[in-house]
Amino acid sequence: MQADAEAVVEEFTPKGPEQEPGTLSFRVYRDPARSDYLLFVEHFADQAAYDAHTGSAAYQDLVAGRFADLVADFVEIDHELVSEASVAVS
Repeated sequence: MQADAEAVVEEFTPKGPEQEPGTLSFRVYRDPARSDYLLFVEHFADQAAYDAHTGSAAYQDLVAGRFADLVADFVEIDHELVSEASVAVS
């Protein structure tokens, strides 16, 4: 089911986060030590941007719908940014 879950994420990204002006970053990581685990790290401009994200048709169809049917556990944790650095890549 991991491949199916990742396929939903791949379909969602250009339809949801890439189209949402309040989504500052959207990244999904696979844990190489746990093949059945995905980590979503999302950054929104404000609460209204997050609400627009989770209320979008793409989110409702793909994440709350199809993705939710594939996962056994979903934990959402809100954090506030304490420090940030931009790293130049040469």
